[in-house]
Amino acid sequence: MTGGRYGEAVFRPEQAGEGERIDFGALAYDRVTMARLHALGVGPGWRCLDIGAGTGTVSRRLLEEAGVAEVLAVDRDVRFLAERAVPGMEVREADVTAPDFAPGRFRLVHARFVLMHLPDHERLVRRLAELVEPGGVLVLGDAVEPAADRDPATPYDRAMRAMWRGLRETIGTDVSWVPSYPRLLRGAGLERVGAEVRVPPLLPGSPISRFWADTFERSRAAMVATGLVDDAGVDEAVRYLDSEDCAALAAGLLTAWGHRPAARPA
Repeated sequence: MTGGRYGEAVFRPEQAGEGERIDFGALAYDRVTMARLHALGVGPGWRCLDIGAGTGTVSRRLLEEAGVAEVLAVDRDVRFLAERAVPGMEVREADVTAPDFAPGRFRLVHARFVLMHLPDHERLVRRLAELVEPGGVLVLGDAVEPAADRDPATPYDRAMRAMWRGLRETIGTDVSWVPSYPRLLRGAGLERVGAEVRVPPLLPGSPISRFWADTFERSRAAMVATGLVDDAGVDEAVRYLDSEDCAALAAGLLTAWGHRPAARPA
Protein backbone atom coordinates (compact mmCIF):
# COMPACT_ATOMS: atom_id res chain seq x y z
CA MET A 1 0.00 0.00 0.00
CA THR A 2 1.56 3.29 -1.05
CA GLY A 3 1.04 6.63 0.63
CA GLY A 4 1.09 8.89 -2.41
CA ARG A 5 3.22 9.74 -5.40
CA TYR A 6 6.69 11.09 -5.95
CA GLY A 7 6.66 14.73 -4.88
CA GLU A 8 3.91 14.16 -2.32
CA ALA A 9 4.87 11.77 0.46
CA VAL A 10 8.59 12.30 -0.23
CA PHE A 11 10.72 14.59 -2.42
CA ARG A 12 8.24 17.46 -2.18
CA PRO A 13 9.34 20.27 -4.53
CA GLU A 14 8.44 22.95 -1.99
CA GLN A 15 10.89 21.49 0.54
CA ALA A 16 13.98 23.65 0.85
CA GLY A 17 16.92 22.28 -1.14
CA GLU A 18 14.93 19.90 -3.37
CA GLY A 19 16.07 21.67 -6.54
CA GLU A 20 19.69 21.33 -5.44
CA ARG A 21 19.20 17.60 -4.77
CA ILE A 22 17.87 17.12 -8.29
CA ASP A 23 20.80 19.10 -9.67
CA PHE A 24 23.30 16.84 -7.89
CA GLY A 25 21.73 13.89 -9.73
CA ALA A 26 21.94 15.83 -12.99
CA LEU A 27 25.62 16.57 -12.43
CA ALA A 28 26.21 12.84 -11.97
CA TYR A 29 24.23 11.62 -14.99
CA ASP A 30 23.74 14.41 -17.56
CA ARG A 31 27.04 13.77 -19.31
CA VAL A 32 26.07 10.11 -19.81
CA THR A 33 22.62 11.04 -21.07
CA MET A 34 23.90 13.67 -23.48
CA ALA A 35 26.60 11.36 -24.84
CA ARG A 36 23.93 8.81 -25.70
CA LEU A 37 21.65 11.43 -27.28
CA HIS A 38 24.53 12.75 -29.39
CA ALA A 39 25.37 9.18 -30.47
CA LEU A 40 21.75 8.71 -31.56
CA GLY A 41 22.07 11.73 -33.83
CA VAL A 42 19.97 14.21 -31.86
CA GLY A 43 20.72 17.63 -33.27
CA PRO A 44 19.57 20.61 -35.36
CA GLY A 45 15.98 20.52 -36.54
CA TRP A 46 14.79 18.04 -33.92
CA ARG A 47 11.63 18.68 -31.89
CA CYS A 48 12.05 17.07 -28.48
CA LEU A 49 9.85 16.10 -25.56
CA ASP A 50 11.55 15.90 -22.15
CA ILE A 51 9.24 14.21 -19.63
CA GLY A 52 9.80 14.66 -15.91
CA ALA A 53 12.23 17.41 -16.81
CA GLY A 54 12.98 18.33 -13.18
CA THR A 55 15.21 21.40 -13.13
CA GLY A 56 15.56 21.35 -16.91
CA THR A 57 19.22 20.46 -17.26
CA VAL A 58 18.72 17.99 -20.12
CA SER A 59 16.21 20.28 -21.86
CA ARG A 60 18.63 23.20 -21.81
CA ARG A 61 21.58 21.08 -22.92
CA LEU A 62 19.56 19.76 -25.86
CA LEU A 63 19.09 23.35 -26.99
CA GLU A 64 22.49 24.75 -26.11
CA GLU A 65 24.76 21.80 -26.90
CA ALA A 66 22.87 19.65 -29.41
CA GLY A 67 21.29 22.64 -31.14
CA VAL A 68 17.81 21.11 -31.41
CA ALA A 69 14.98 23.27 -32.73
CA GLU A 70 12.74 23.15 -29.65
CA VAL A 71 12.09 21.26 -26.44
CA LEU A 72 8.80 20.76 -24.65
CA ALA A 73 9.81 20.31 -20.99
CA VAL A 74 7.05 18.60 -19.01
CA ASP A 75 6.71 17.98 -15.30
CA ARG A 76 3.93 17.66 -12.75
CA ASP A 77 5.45 20.64 -10.92
CA VAL A 78 7.27 23.17 -13.08
CA ARG A 79 8.57 25.63 -10.49
CA PHE A 80 12.21 24.70 -11.16
CA LEU A 81 11.70 24.71 -14.94
CA ALA A 82 9.99 28.09 -14.95
CA GLU A 83 12.91 29.62 -13.06
CA ARG A 84 15.43 28.57 -15.72
CA ALA A 85 13.60 28.63 -19.03
CA VAL A 86 15.65 29.52 -22.13
CA PRO A 87 14.66 30.39 -25.73
CA GLY A 88 13.34 27.33 -27.53
CA MET A 89 12.18 25.65 -24.32
CA GLU A 90 8.43 25.46 -23.71
CA VAL A 91 7.48 24.60 -20.13
CA ARG A 92 4.25 22.69 -19.54
CA GLU A 93 2.77 21.43 -16.28
CA ALA A 94 1.24 18.05 -17.07
CA ASP A 95 0.94 14.47 -15.84
CA VAL A 96 2.18 11.83 -18.27
CA THR A 97 -0.22 9.30 -16.71
CA ALA A 98 -3.31 11.46 -17.35
CA PRO A 99 -5.67 10.14 -20.06
CA ASP A 100 -5.66 13.52 -21.81
CA PHE A 101 -1.86 13.82 -22.04
CA ALA A 102 -1.44 14.26 -25.80
CA PRO A 103 1.34 16.76 -26.55
CA GLY A 104 1.81 15.68 -30.17
CA ARG A 105 4.62 13.77 -31.82
CA PHE A 106 8.34 14.41 -31.51
CA ARG A 107 11.55 13.21 -33.08
CA LEU A 108 12.96 12.61 -29.59
CA VAL A 109 10.94 11.56 -26.56
CA HIS A 110 13.08 11.36 -23.42
CA ALA A 111 12.31 10.46 -19.81
CA ARG A 112 14.86 9.81 -17.06
CA PHE A 113 14.13 8.63 -13.52
CA VAL A 114 10.39 8.86 -14.19
CA LEU A 115 8.81 5.49 -14.97
CA MET A 116 10.49 3.77 -12.00
CA HIS A 117 8.23 5.84 -9.75
CA LEU A 118 5.01 5.06 -11.65
CA PRO A 119 2.72 2.01 -11.87
CA ASP A 120 1.83 0.23 -15.09
CA HIS A 121 5.19 0.92 -16.70
CA GLU A 122 4.55 -1.42 -19.63
CA ARG A 123 1.51 0.60 -20.69
CA LEU A 124 3.45 3.84 -20.26
CA VAL A 125 6.28 2.61 -22.47
CA ARG A 126 3.77 1.86 -25.22
CA ARG A 127 2.13 5.24 -24.75
CA LEU A 128 5.43 7.13 -24.94
CA ALA A 129 6.39 5.14 -28.03
CA GLU A 130 3.23 6.46 -29.70
CA LEU A 131 4.51 10.03 -29.19
CA VAL A 132 7.58 9.33 -31.35
CA GLU A 133 7.23 10.43 -34.96
CA PRO A 134 8.30 8.01 -37.73
CA GLY A 135 12.09 7.88 -37.83
CA GLY A 136 12.35 9.31 -34.31
CA VAL A 137 13.65 7.75 -31.11
CA LEU A 138 12.40 7.05 -27.60
CA VAL A 139 15.09 7.21 -24.89
CA LEU A 140 14.27 6.04 -21.37
CA GLY A 141 16.53 5.92 -18.34
CA ASP A 142 16.00 4.59 -14.84
CA ALA A 143 17.99 3.31 -11.90
CA VAL A 144 19.36 -0.20 -11.56
CA GLU A 145 20.74 -1.55 -8.31
CA PRO A 146 23.79 -3.72 -9.09
CA ALA A 147 24.27 -4.73 -5.46
CA ALA A 148 20.63 -5.69 -4.82
CA ASP A 149 21.26 -9.42 -4.42
CA ARG A 150 24.25 -9.13 -2.11
CA ASP A 151 24.27 -8.93 1.64
CA PRO A 152 24.60 -5.26 2.64
CA ALA A 153 28.20 -4.97 3.77
CA THR A 154 28.56 -1.20 4.24
CA PRO A 155 26.44 1.54 5.85
CA TYR A 156 25.63 2.76 2.33
CA ASP A 157 24.49 -0.71 1.22
CA ARG A 158 22.23 -1.07 4.25
CA ALA A 159 20.74 2.37 3.71
CA MET A 160 20.14 1.74 0.01
CA ARG A 161 18.31 -1.50 0.73
CA ALA A 162 16.09 0.32 3.23
CA MET A 163 15.58 3.24 0.84
CA TRP A 164 14.42 1.13 -2.09
CA ARG A 165 12.02 -0.82 0.11
CA GLY A 166 10.81 2.33 1.85
CA LEU A 167 10.15 4.14 -1.42
CA ARG A 168 8.36 1.13 -2.84
CA GLU A 169 6.08 0.93 0.19
CA THR A 170 5.54 4.70 0.30
CA ILE A 171 5.29 5.93 -3.30
CA GLY A 172 5.48 2.73 -5.35
CA THR A 173 9.03 3.13 -6.67
CA ASP A 174 10.20 -0.13 -8.24
CA VAL A 175 13.51 -0.62 -10.07
CA SER A 176 13.32 -4.42 -10.28
CA TRP A 177 11.76 -4.32 -13.76
CA VAL A 178 14.14 -1.73 -15.27
CA PRO A 179 16.43 -4.32 -16.96
CA SER A 180 13.35 -5.30 -19.01
CA TYR A 181 13.44 -2.02 -20.94
CA PRO A 182 14.87 -3.48 -24.19
CA ARG A 183 12.10 -6.08 -24.32
CA LEU A 184 9.44 -3.47 -23.50
CA LEU A 185 10.66 -1.11 -26.21
CA ARG A 186 10.67 -3.90 -28.79
CA GLY A 187 7.19 -4.89 -27.66
CA ALA A 188 6.05 -1.31 -28.22
CA GLY A 189 6.89 -1.66 -31.90
CA LEU A 190 10.26 0.07 -31.88
CA GLU A 191 13.32 -1.18 -33.74
CA ARG A 192 17.10 -0.83 -33.47
CA VAL A 193 16.69 -1.19 -29.71
CA GLY A 194 19.75 -0.86 -27.48
CA ALA A 195 20.64 -0.33 -23.84
CA GLU A 196 23.61 0.49 -21.64
CA VAL A 197 24.35 0.85 -17.93
CA ARG A 198 26.67 3.43 -16.42
CA VAL A 199 27.62 3.43 -12.73
CA PRO A 200 29.22 6.60 -11.33
CA PRO A 201 31.91 6.22 -8.65
CA LEU A 202 31.04 7.04 -5.05
CA LEU A 203 33.72 9.54 -4.09
CA PRO A 204 33.62 11.89 -1.08
CA GLY A 205 32.08 15.22 -2.07
CA SER A 206 31.09 14.02 -5.55
CA PRO A 207 27.69 14.98 -6.97
CA ILE A 208 26.38 11.41 -6.77
CA SER A 209 27.48 11.02 -3.15
CA ARG A 210 25.81 14.32 -2.24
CA PHE A 211 22.70 13.26 -4.16
CA TRP A 212 22.36 10.04 -2.19
CA ALA A 213 23.10 11.74 1.13
CA ASP A 214 20.31 14.25 0.45
CA THR A 215 18.02 11.47 -0.78
CA PHE A 216 18.55 9.50 2.43
CA GLU A 217 17.71 12.57 4.50
CA ARG A 218 14.51 13.24 2.56
CA SER A 219 13.34 9.62 2.62
CA ARG A 220 14.48 8.98 6.20
CA ALA A 221 10.98 8.32 7.58
CA ALA A 222 10.21 5.77 4.85
CA MET A 223 13.58 4.07 5.38
CA VAL A 224 13.20 3.78 9.15
CA ALA A 225 9.63 2.47 8.75
CA THR A 226 10.99 -0.62 6.98
CA GLY A 227 12.86 -1.74 10.10
CA LEU A 228 15.99 -2.33 8.03
CA VAL A 229 17.72 0.75 9.48
CA ASP A 230 17.17 3.17 12.32
CA ASP A 231 17.96 6.89 12.48
CA ALA A 232 21.48 6.12 13.62
CA GLY A 233 21.94 3.87 10.59
CA VAL A 234 20.82 6.64 8.23
CA ASP A 235 23.21 9.07 9.93
CA GLU A 236 26.02 6.55 9.59
CA ALA A 237 25.33 6.13 5.86
CA VAL A 238 25.38 9.89 5.28
CA ARG A 239 28.72 10.20 7.09
CA TYR A 240 30.09 7.19 5.22
CA LEU A 241 29.34 8.78 1.84
CA ASP A 242 31.57 11.72 2.76
CA SER A 243 34.33 9.54 4.19
CA GLU A 244 37.56 8.31 2.64
CA ASP A 245 36.51 4.88 3.96
CA CYS A 246 33.64 4.74 1.45
CA ALA A 247 34.01 1.64 -0.72
CA ALA A 248 30.67 0.75 -2.27
CA LEU A 249 28.98 0.39 -5.64
CA ALA A 250 26.51 3.12 -6.54
CA ALA A 251 23.19 2.55 -8.23
CA GLY A 252 23.56 2.78 -11.98
CA LEU A 253 21.64 4.47 -14.76
CA LEU A 254 20.23 2.10 -17.39
CA THR A 255 19.50 3.99 -20.61
CA ALA A 256 17.50 2.21 -23.30
CA TRP A 257 16.41 3.42 -26.71
CA GLY A 258 14.37 2.36 -29.68
CA HIS A 259 13.43 3.92 -33.03
CA ARG A 260 10.00 4.32 -34.55
CA PRO A 261 10.11 2.77 -38.04
CA ALA A 262 10.39 5.46 -40.71
CA ALA A 263 7.35 6.13 -42.87
CA ARG A 264 7.38 4.18 -46.10
CA PRO A 265 7.02 6.09 -49.38
CA ALA A 266 3.53 5.98 -50.78
